Amino acid sequence: MLILSRKINEKIMIGDNITISIIDIKGDQIRLGVEAPRHVKVFRQEVFAEIEAENKAAAQSALLNQL
Repeated sequence: MLILSRKINEKIMIGDNITISIIDIKGDQIRLGVEAPRHVKVFRQEVFAEIEAENKAAAQSALLNQL
């Protein structure tokens, strides 16, 4: 894992076309801005995990329905 220190209004580049900006810092929370092409999906980790679980359940259900 790469660990970087940034201040408000500083940015991190990922590849050529994804930019992460530090928008605000309050206590133990930060606000990030993400600039990415429309085809790149950006999710919070907990939302991504929920989507994966729903997709897995749907796939299992479809498999059971085929039997």
